[in-house]
This record gives sequence, C-alpha cells and structure tokens, in this order.
Amino acid sequence: FAGAFSAFALVALLSNGATSGPNHTILAGVAASQLFNALTSYIVTTSGNAQQARDVMFWLLGSFGGVRWPDFQLLLVVVVVSLAICIWMARALDAFTFGDEDAAALGIPVARIRLVMFAVTAVLTATIVSMVGAIGFVGLVVPHAARYVIGPLHLRLLPACAVVGAVFMVSADIASRVIVAQQTVPIGVVTALVGVPFFAIILYRARPQP
Repeated sequence: FAGAFSAFALVALLSNGATSGPNHTILAGVAASQLFNALTSYIVTTSGNAQQARDVMFWLLGSFGGVRWPDFQLLLVVVVVSLAICIWMARALDAFTFGDEDAAALGIPVARIRLVMFAVTAVLTATIVSMVGAIGFVGLVVPHAARYVIGPLHLRLLPACAVVGAVFMVSADIASRVIVAQQTVPIGVVTALVGVPFFAIILYRARPQP
C-alpha cells in the first residue's frame, strides 16, 4: 500500500495534480513505472537469497497460488466498493470521453472526479497486486473486448468489465497450470501472450485511414 500511494503521489506531482490532461497523466505514469521497476530490479539483484529472488520474480509475473480465503474476503470488499464508486460516477466518466473541456462544460467537476478516480485506482490496484502480483495486459484486453460487445456507456461497461475480467483471469489461471506439464507458468506470461497480439490489433485498426 505504501508503494501504491507513493506511486500515486508521484504521478499526481508529475502530472500537476488533478488539473492536467490525460496525456500528461500517461507520461507521468510511464515515468513513475520506470522508476519503481528500477527500484524493484535493484532489490531483486542485490538480494542475498537466490530462492527469495526467484519467488519475487515469480510473484511479479502474477500467481493465484498464495491467495487464501481471508485474502479473498478483503479483496471482495475492496472490489465491490471500488466498483460501486465507479458506477456512481458513470455519467462523469462518460463525459470524460469527450475531453476535459467538454466535460467541464457539461458541469462535471473535472479535477475532483479525476482525483477520486486516482485514489480508487490506487487502493484497488494496491490490494490486488499485493495478493496476486503484477499481471499485465488485463487492463488493455478486458475493457476493449467488453466495449466491442457492450458499448461505451460506463454504466453498463464497468460491470461487464468486472465479469469479463473475472472470466479472463480464471481462464488464464487454468491455462498457466496446463501449458507445461507438472509446472505452473506465471499468469502474467499467459496474459502477455494474449495481450500483445490483441494490443497490436487495436493499434492496427486505430491507424489513420488513407
């Protein structure tokens, strides 16, 4: 949690708080990600215990193996509360798709909504990552896949993402246990194998048409 809120504070600082646009926020997130990845790599490489270093690297790629029922109960509460807050702000999130200026013209308190969403995202991400590790590409694959089926309205899109995300992660967990005989592959490897081609397709379809 300390690391998550440190990253949150750094992104907020680099992106000029909640008043900057999405481009500044993305660039600030990339910078913060590189910094914390470097710190993680330093901790792993300077570890005197090879087994601990291996366990950390495995955790960084994601695993459900260490999750117990008390962990799941805490995670369920955090997910339900976070999802409820996001659904409550669905109208504001819809307005954000038109840009900050248009959202403000519609009466949306842009800075306050962005700050609340930053905080909710930080709490939710910190809780999940602390239990299962960092599993990449889920946030890229699931929302786009759900958007193609459900549409862009967040009131329907957010619950759909929760359901599709759960199905996707269970499928990835099963695949990680059967891909290699008598060995469990980190879930992050499976999601990356799915996410990279999916992301490439998105970029290809979003290219400017001649």
